[in-house]
Amino acid sequence: MSSRIYFFLFVLLLACNPPPKASVKDLPNILFLFADDYTYDAIHALGNDFIETPNLDRLVRNGTHFTQAFNMGGWNGAVCIASRSMIITGNTIWNAKILTDDWAHGMSQNQISLSWGKLMEQKGYQTFMTGKWHVSIDPKKIFQTVRNIRPGMPKDFFKKGDQKGYNRPKQGIEDTWKATDSLNGGFWEGGKHWSEVIKDDALDFLNQSSEKNAPFFMYLAFNAPHDPRQSPQSFLNHYPMEEIPLPKNWLPEYPFKDAIGNPKTLRDEALAPFPRTPYAIKTHIREYYAIITHLDQQIGEILDALKKSGKDKNTYIFFTGDHGLSVGRHGLLGKQNMFDHSIRVPLLVAGPDVPKNQKIEKEVYLQDIMATSLELADIPIPKSVKFKSFLKLVKRKNNEPNYPEGIYGAYIDYQRMIRKDGYKLIIYPKIKKTLLFDLKNDPLEMNDLSSKIEYKDRSISLFKSLLEMQKKYQDSLDLSGLLTM
Repeated sequence: MSSRIYFFLFVLLLACNPPPKASVKDLPNILFLFADDYTYDAIHALGNDFIETPNLDRLVRNGTHFTQAFNMGGWNGAVCIASRSMIITGNTIWNAKILTDDWAHGMSQNQISLSWGKLMEQKGYQTFMTGKWHVSIDPKKIFQTVRNIRPGMPKDFFKKGDQKGYNRPKQGIEDTWKATDSLNGGFWEGGKHWSEVIKDDALDFLNQSSEKNAPFFMYLAFNAPHDPRQSPQSFLNHYPMEEIPLPKNWLPEYPFKDAIGNPKTLRDEALAPFPRTPYAIKTHIREYYAIITHLDQQIGEILDALKKSGKDKNTYIFFTGDHGLSVGRHGLLGKQNMFDHSIRVPLLVAGPDVPKNQKIEKEVYLQDIMATSLELADIPIPKSVKFKSFLKLVKRKNNEPNYPEGIYGAYIDYQRMIRKDGYKLIIYPKIKKTLLFDLKNDPLEMNDLSSKIEYKDRSISLFKSLLEMQKKYQDSLDLSGLLTM
């Protein structure tokens, strides 16, 4: 036989008997730890010497962390709705809004099949979800197993007609709201702190999944550290009031709060009195740090159980928050603004072949976690998923930025933002106000450069880039005429 005939027979044999694909049971597990209102600098190992987060520190040491991870914003005051809708659908902000509006009226099977949970299930994953949902579709349509679904925040966590949890504390007046009092309900509604319930659900599912060969995808959505920021007294004891640091960029009141959709009546902003005082802000920071340390303990128990099960060797772990939080910075308390403390989150990745203690400064969106997990699970990323996998960045196979055009941000029609090349341009359309920050030299965003003539070209360039991003993300807000060209 000629060599050509041998080659033909070899090809024919290969076509009839292709190399076996990796078994589904060999695919990695995915553990997604999702916190609420978790600002980027609230992890000890990432530079906050005051907060105690030993278990998140463990993830930092044993994995890779992104220093520039962002949420795109929100279409109403509950910014978490947009963030969670984006990560479940893979759609960017305004398309995610359209899709989830459709979901509220019933969605097609095809739309459901393209959701994060269903894509994983179709690959053969056991899918599990517990905790905060806040997306306009029944989670049981997305995940196979669902436990203890929670709303955006505890219902009626203040007694009816009693607003003691708001407009507090005031120095010299007894603070009747006690973060440790389980009788106030809130995160203790049902008898056990909600963070502990999620931990128990996770441990139970880990035990059940050990009996099956299929890999798992766990979506663990903690309500903490969202208010009411409650934790046992032992965690508050970690943070003596007299030792609480006041943020360097705190203000008694943000001068543009009303124009940007952050009036005194906005629920988040109503938690503390106006003007803000050092005493009030330190109290809120103390409670914020305490509930984070309590959350960290629950995460530690989950990580310990995963290791004990032996599944840690084939599990990728992601930790992030749905958005950040002000907690007094710039005179604000909430997340309805475009400052880094409110749009920027920690993003930690650990697992097989993930470089340890690696820092990545490339800009990404937190919702890129979805696409990254699909790549890990060997699932083709659908065209409907507009976010990008950062797996090559993590594994040092690509040093290109995920979003070279910059990071886009929006809040209803009150604010627009672009973050690019070390600068940030924020626009307040209602009052035709622009802010420009040099993030390298002014990371706390305290010095507005927009009125300085030497930065005019920079502002114009960023504004043009923002207009391009509006078009890309189908943002219909008209910004024309807001910046002199």
